[in-house]
This record gives sequence, structure tokens and C-alpha cells, in this order.
Amino acid sequence: MKINLQELEEKFPIVRDIAQEKEVAWINPDKTSMEEARKTMELSMKDIDDAEARLERFAPFIMKCFPETKARNGIIESVLTPIPEIQIKINEKYNSDLKGKLLLKQDSHLAIAGSVKARGGIYEVLKHTEDLALENGILKPGDSYEKLAEPEAREFFRGYTIQVGSTGNLGMSIGIMSAAVGYEVIVHMSADAKQWKKDLLRSHGVTVIEYESDYSEAVKNGRKQSDENPKSYFVDDENSRTLFLGYAVAAKRLVGQLEQLGVTVDAEHPLFTYIPCGVGGAPGGVSFGLKLMFGDNVHCFFVEPTQAPCMLTGMATGLNHEISVQDIGLTGLTHADGLAVGRPSGFVGGVMKPLLSGEFTIRDGKLYDYMRDLLETEDIFLEPSACAAFQGPIRLNQEETVKEYLKEQGLIEKMGNATHIAWATGGSLVPEEIREEYKNTYPEK
Repeated sequence: MKINLQELEEKFPIVRDIAQEKEVAWINPDKTSMEEARKTMELSMKDIDDAEARLERFAPFIMKCFPETKARNGIIESVLTPIPEIQIKINEKYNSDLKGKLLLKQDSHLAIAGSVKARGGIYEVLKHTEDLALENGILKPGDSYEKLAEPEAREFFRGYTIQVGSTGNLGMSIGIMSAAVGYEVIVHMSADAKQWKKDLLRSHGVTVIEYESDYSEAVKNGRKQSDENPKSYFVDDENSRTLFLGYAVAAKRLVGQLEQLGVTVDAEHPLFTYIPCGVGGAPGGVSFGLKLMFGDNVHCFFVEPTQAPCMLTGMATGLNHEISVQDIGLTGLTHADGLAVGRPSGFVGGVMKPLLSGEFTIRDGKLYDYMRDLLETEDIFLEPSACAAFQGPIRLNQEETVKEYLKEQGLIEKMGNATHIAWATGGSLVPEEIREEYKNTYPEK
């Protein structure tokens, strides 16, 4: 599809600012009430319940293969932490005027893969494993899934291949879990994937194929190679409903975590979430689940780098996956390796159209500033791409478009009762020497 940039800029003035790599805040004009949105939803709570039940069936297998998950009985879940010190810091340093409570959802510290991708990526591998095991008599209904850790099961799965295209974290979650089941695993990685992530995968016996080009090319090649092998399964981050539902389970579990912290979410106590976004699968799945759990009382925002705001570009123009950031003159290159995606998921863009409140973009230099702010105040390390989440709470009260949204939604007087969740997407597996390097990185702002 040929993109006429001048026409787009005239029709959607925000495109001009996006194309000039400016930090922007965008409010979604297509957002509707949850009651209205439900009428056109392809997926439902029943699908999330089904995904959660499957993860519970696999818990004995996960505990057997990954002893570090025993404390949570084989359930891969992260903590929800109050972070009052950084809230004070951002209000003082950036004049954020953020009221209410600020919390950190530490998917950065999820067991096994150390990122939000441990949710969707691992879930999709497990669902495919269950399907194959039941079809081939490796498992019978009622069996303990611990059986899948036995040598005979591993031998069976060795005859099958799993492939995925990734900028890093999805590849790690798919690679580590697939290798544990016994699959041959091939991860197709784009040029922006960090070397330490490739090294970690290879240490698990995963084949890593590197591409000079970006994420979309890695996905295209991975899909093509997988299609040529009848025993190969391709995990499609751009279109997978399975992956999406694995992420959505997080929202259901969040309900209990908020209750434990004494946090109420209702019309008088709004919830705001800020999630870094690449192709869209993880933030889309989590936000979809949140909207099903909390309805109109949750306001979901994505955050993307100024050089790779693919979901914003797709949703703001209505073109979704038919437009890439390269079409409007951006490079798609960013220090936020997990967010270095040029073309968004059309599936996620469609699902989020009536649900997403809006988007923020962030320049690379700020990722490192926010990373250092969090370390200094809360002693929590996140990888730079995860720190994009803080652009939301920092800019919420500074952007005129967002202030207008808060006013229209009748939220201004409720902000003192609000809860804000910065969703940390990765970081715990970053090697110590790379952490030191990050701490001393100061890209141009």
C-alpha cells in the first residue's frame, strides 16, 4: 500500500509530530464504553479462564523443570509493589504532580524468562505441547502434567520444532520453555536484539538465526521456514490469539494483588496502567484482560519510543498494520530493543480500538534517566525499554490532550484516589556488566 505522508499529516495532524520524532501524547478518539465494546469482542472472559486453567494444569511440570517456581507452586507470577519514593522523585524532578498511589508490576522479575514475555510466550508453547501430547497419547485426561518431564515425552517432542521471530525477550521465553519440553527451537532475531540475549538462548541449546534487518523481516523469514516443515510450529507475535490470552491472564491475577494491598478500583477510585509497547501483543493482551476485569474504571495507556511508535502510527491513522514507521520517515531504531518494531499487529490494533485510552512516546535518553531514578529511589533494576512505562505517570498531568481526557471522563476530582501501575516488562536477566553499561549510558535526549 502506497502511503502519501502529506495527505496523512493533513488528515491526522499528530502524524506530523510523530514523523518529526517529537514526544507526543495521543488520546484514542475511538474508545467507547465497555458495554459498547463487548458487542464486537472476538474473545471473552471464558477464553481467559480457559488459559488460566491450562497454566494451572502445567504447574507440576513447571515446578519439576524450573525449581525456582516452587515457592509459587509452579505458577509464573510477579509482585505488585508500591513505589512511593520514585513518586516523590518524579513529582520533584519532573514537576509531574502525580496524585494517588504509584505501583510497579514487576513482570521484569517473572521466573524463567525475566520479562512480560514469560506470560504469552510460555503459555503458547505449553498450549501447543498439550495439544500434541493429547493427540498422540503422551497425556490422557486426568494425568499429572509432570509426566511431560519424563525422558519418553522429551524424546517425542524432540521430533518437533518451534520457531519464532523476536527482538529479544519473546525469543527468550519461547526458547527456554521449548528447550525444557524437548523441542528443537529456532529463534529468528532482528539486528537490534542484544548480544547477551542471543548468548543466553544458545546456552540453552537454541538455534539463533540473526538478520541484518528489523523485526518484521525476522518474523517473515521465520514464518516461511516454519511453513516448509510440517512438524514445525511458528509462534506469531503479530497475530496469535493464544499468545494474547497468555498475557490477559495477568489481569485476572492482578485483582487479588490489588485487594492484598488494600486498593479499591471503582468509579470513585480509577486505575491507570502504562505499558511499553512493541508489536502490541503483550500490552494488548494485558490491557484487554484489565478492561474485562475493571471495565470503564481502568484507563490503559501504551508507551512507545519516538523512533518506533508503530502501534500509535497504526491506530492514529486507522491503517493499523498497513502502515509502518518507515513509511513516515522514521528508522524504527531505538535503544529500547524490545520495542524496536516498525509495523504493528493489525489484530491487536483492532482489539484495542474501542478499549485503549491513549499513548505516550518517549525519546531514548529518558529511558536511562528513569532507570537511574528507579535504582536510586527504590533499588529496583529494570532494562531501559521497561522504563518507558514511567513516561505515562510523569506526563499524565502535563499534556493538554490528556488533561482534556481526564476532564471529559470526570476524573479530575478523583485523581487523589487513583492508582497508577507502571508495568515493568523486563530486566532481571540482564547480566551485571551490561547493567553497569546501562547505568553509564546517556544518549541524546
